[in-house]
Amino acid sequence: MSEYESAAFPELGPETVLNLVEASLGTPCTNLCRQLNSYINRVFELVTVDDKGLVVKFFRPGRWSRNALQDEQNFLLELAQQEIPVIPPLVLKNGETLGEYKGLYFSVFRRCGGRSSDEFTEEQWLEIGRLLGRTHAVGAVHSAGDRVQMVPESLTTDQVQYILKSGVITDPDLAHRFESLCLDILSQIRPLFQDVRLNRIHGDCHFSNIIYRPGESFYLIDFDDMAMGPPVQDLWMLLPGTPEKSLLEIDLFLEGYETFHHFDKRSFNLIEPLRVMRFLHYIAWLTFQYQADGMAPIIPGFAAREYWEGEIADLTDQLERIREGAGSVADFL
Repeated sequence: MSEYESAAFPELGPETVLNLVEASLGTPCTNLCRQLNSYINRVFELVTVDDKGLVVKFFRPGRWSRNALQDEQNFLLELAQQEIPVIPPLVLKNGETLGEYKGLYFSVFRRCGGRSSDEFTEEQWLEIGRLLGRTHAVGAVHSAGDRVQMVPESLTTDQVQYILKSGVITDPDLAHRFESLCLDILSQIRPLFQDVRLNRIHGDCHFSNIIYRPGESFYLIDFDDMAMGPPVQDLWMLLPGTPEKSLLEIDLFLEGYETFHHFDKRSFNLIEPLRVMRFLHYIAWLTFQYQADGMAPIIPGFAAREYWEGEIADLTDQLERIREGAGSVADFL
């Protein structure tokens, strides 16, 4: 199922949410039902009568199949079983981790507060390396058959076609320029992904998805975008700058990572292609939100001519970086 096929959420008032969670867990809750910020799902904070914090996540209907959601849940459960700091879903009364309400899937988690860091110390870079090395070692045990493959042929090509077919670029000249540029990008990066080994990865590993809890290790959270992809995807968004300007951080990361799992240094040449894929992924998400049920946030000025001129300029710059071989730092490590 495409992640851009979606339907509106059914009504989720406090009474509905509380009743669903109480019935699913067999545990009574207080009257607290606080909706939390979420980019695409619906998330609520609850508290049981014995003062245990819960978070229930309702997944956007139609985005993922049940099997794809189960792939994510199984990965979390496997990681937790290996004592890797993640927040797995709770097992419901029926023995499963996914509940269902009117075709809407949901899961319940224990509340686990923390804060994100804007930058890491040298010791923390070692710790992040160890965390992701352990995560990818578990991810390499088997594949996830119903998650997206983070390669341009099966992911980015579909996203570009989705943007173009949506009609969100109303100016024919801009649409032609955007399409031609994207075709150039795809032809440039496709060969780089040939024979790349794909792994179960977090997929959206940035600062906000790694939280710090005093006295504990870092926690890796929010596996919504879990994918089959190259492990370097879970590194590049954490770097403080371009790869060639982040050699110390990369070196520390690798020292920690390779304590638990081999890292293919040849994959550093995928960082800039993955960055441009991220650009196009974000544009596709904004397009989806623009056409969705009106409840998802979009950036001011999206779809205006100035927006597309800016995106075309940024994509052109990124294409030049890829052509110049930017990001190929393996020879310096």
